[in-house]
Amino acid sequence: LATKPASKPACPNFSSGPCKKRPGYDVAALGDAPLGRSHRAKVGKGKLVASIEETRALLAENGLPDDYLIGIVPASDTGAVEMAMWSMLGSKPVTVCHFESFGGDWHTDVTKQLKLDNVTNLQADYGTLPDLGTIDWKGDVVFTFNGTTSGVKCPQGWAPPANREGLAICDATSAVFAQDMPWANLDVVTFSWQKCMGGEGAHGMLVLSPRAVARLESYSPSWPMPKIFRMVKKGKLDKVNERERPRG
Repeated sequence: LATKPASKPACPNFSSGPCKKRPGYDVAALGDAPLGRSHRAKVGKGKLVASIEETRALLAENGLPDDYLIGIVPASDTGAVEMAMWSMLGSKPVTVCHFESFGGDWHTDVTKQLKLDNVTNLQADYGTLPDLGTIDWKGDVVFTFNGTTSGVKCPQGWAPPANREGLAICDATSAVFAQDMPWANLDVVTFSWQKCMGGEGAHGMLVLSPRAVARLESYSPSWPMPKIFRMVKKGKLDKVNERERPRG
């Protein structure tokens, strides 16, 4: 049943791509941007580290555990989700819970690109939330927390179980900074600056729990791993808090 809101926001414009800038935004904020410099340069690395540290401080206020890692990755939220799936899926059965267009893309990735066999398709009609109570948390679960295009989100207070055996891989690009997140019950969380923060596009954020790190360090996928997706080197996790992934 569709309902019309009683009131509209001050700016009702919405985009499933880059969203409206924050109140008070001024392009002068980019005045010290190191244009023409490599992300490997000292000034570029400094900008990345500062962004990660400020992100951690903001998320810590909303319950992010101290032992979670934060990294900046290429290709916005899409790059972050696919980096996680290519690196971590395959050792357990997978459930893809989706109810909007991007969640459907993750199911296509799992079945058509990674070609995993033991996949449960927990799908609901566009704009309708599936029965989250039917999810089998013995396996890995890929799900969207807030559907950017459908406007449907996980209920307030819902969270994956603490005793889950698989990983909870959460596309949260329209949820982080917009609603309370059950951080301690999520293993991989992805988002992009251009959604709730109204920031610049192109980069994604990848947040990893200790359980996700353990999977990275103990499991090697059977498929070729693109260099841009590699998070583990010589059996040890790369320092995702200290460097950006793009190479050019």
